[in-house]
Amino acid sequence: MNRNVRKGSIAGLAMSAAAVLLVTGCASGGATPTDVDAVAAKWADGEFALSALTRDEKIAEMKWFAEAAAGLGVSEISVVSETIDPHVYESETLTQAFKELTGITVTHDLIGEGDVIERIQTEIKTRTSIYDGYVNDSDLIGTHQRGDYIYPVAELMKDAAITNPGLDIDDYIGKSFTTGSDGVLYQLPDQQFANLYWFRYDWFSDADIQKQFKDIYGYDLGVPVNWSAYEDIAKFFSTEVNGDGTVDGKKVYGHMDYAQPGPSLQWRFTDAWLSMAGNGDGIGDGPNGLPVDEWGIRVEGCNPAGSTVARGGDLNGPASVYALTKFLDWFEYAPETAKGMDFSEAGGVVGQGEIAQQIFWYTVFTASATDPSLPVMNEDGSPKWRMAPSPHGSYWKDGQKLGYQDVGSWTFMNHADENRRAAAWLYAQFVTSKTVDAAKSAKALTFIRQSTLDLQYFTDNAYKYGGLIEFYRSPDRVAWSPTGTNVPDYPTISNLWWQSISKAASGEFTPQEAMNELAAAQDDVMIRLEASNPDANCAVKMNPEQDEQYWLDQPGAPVAKLTNEKPKGETQNYDELVKRWAAAN
Repeated sequence: MNRNVRKGSIAGLAMSAAAVLLVTGCASGGATPTDVDAVAAKWADGEFALSALTRDEKIAEMKWFAEAAAGLGVSEISVVSETIDPHVYESETLTQAFKELTGITVTHDLIGEGDVIERIQTEIKTRTSIYDGYVNDSDLIGTHQRGDYIYPVAELMKDAAITNPGLDIDDYIGKSFTTGSDGVLYQLPDQQFANLYWFRYDWFSDADIQKQFKDIYGYDLGVPVNWSAYEDIAKFFSTEVNGDGTVDGKKVYGHMDYAQPGPSLQWRFTDAWLSMAGNGDGIGDGPNGLPVDEWGIRVEGCNPAGSTVARGGDLNGPASVYALTKFLDWFEYAPETAKGMDFSEAGGVVGQGEIAQQIFWYTVFTASATDPSLPVMNEDGSPKWRMAPSPHGSYWKDGQKLGYQDVGSWTFMNHADENRRAAAWLYAQFVTSKTVDAAKSAKALTFIRQSTLDLQYFTDNAYKYGGLIEFYRSPDRVAWSPTGTNVPDYPTISNLWWQSISKAASGEFTPQEAMNELAAAQDDVMIRLEASNPDANCAVKMNPEQDEQYWLDQPGAPVAKLTNEKPKGETQNYDELVKRWAAAN
């Protein structure tokens, strides 16, 4: 059905929600007007009891979805996302609610993140639909804005017939991350989580352990502010606490990480490890730093111009080499098996009770780390651990990005069937709606809406989540952001990272050799992009190569090697940090 005909016929007949459902609802398997009232009430009082909306508002919003779907003539759609808790909830529970309300059967596939990107790449190449909608990380925003294959959310929002009047786009805390440097909103956030510092609050609060640390290092044991303190704490727990690196008679470790070759090693670094070290520029003009971002890519205006130091980038500069060096050094303080693990395997290790701290822990694991059977949980349901801002490296300056946020976001294709895309857009709005969002957030703890974060329920239950609520309500969260718009081809370029970094992890390359190879390979991809698509939105325009010293002498990134890369350790008291967050709200 032609979308313009559909919109015109509805306007011409002046159909009410009930009339539309009477005419088309049963034909597409949807509820009758009487049924939709009952269905909406059942979900409002049951699964969606927790919400930022009142009961009447929830019912009205669900009835709007039933009305909007009735005009599409679509009985089934297929969408895809990576396999993490919020999407499992969508696939198992929210598809059922959507079907009962609208009559539309949603096949919501769950696959690996790399597989999601592969499907998108296939669609781009063939311009043939595999899925009607994707939950795709906003890390691809720079790729999407430079292509001609995306149907932006901003365009979908222009159609009032299929855009929820209660969408409230400004309530999405990750909206800026799904907006291109051209100001266009390309994607709709669906789930969001950060990489934060994780530590054993009970051990750090133990008076005897505190005294041991201060006697050795001369400053207080606490949340590390810089990498020097993190390294001191890692060594302390692995080798020095109680004289032999044990707590309560059990071997413990001051660090946890992973380095198995493969895509998750790439995420380990592209997810802001270099910016935590001090690579790139500050966040004042954007979440990822301008003109040089945390991938070491310089832009001139909005045009990517190079990632090697010779072209004004910072991917093989001193800050990046330092970042890789510390990553490798700290495996000395981790379990022997850590280096062979990947992202999924390493995520749950902290819950086993042997890890004192982890510099880079994804909060998507929060729900699983609060399992009451774990040795890191107290009997009252509170965790023995906490999360806090990650420490920064010696090249970091005030105002720079301090960590990463994953923002899985709904993404739609230009070449998709119009009505099926519209139905997928309805589903995307439904699973992120105010009616649904609080219930999904309570289960998965991957917050996307400020209205959900502000609920009294999360104030009352914040003690269960180890600082997650306090962090997301704090002003500090702006220093955590996804990959930004400087990266012109995320799928191609990101795949280069683990290949070079794994050579350093195996000892085949020095850190400098690995970053030289990576920076050169990244520039090669951008040179090809410049030649193949010179007229793209914010197209690649590479700087000529110059002597590296020229760029090192310019203000901002890249910067010259520091004479001292391990300044004195600095820590902060966690309880005081939380008080500061609360006072700033």
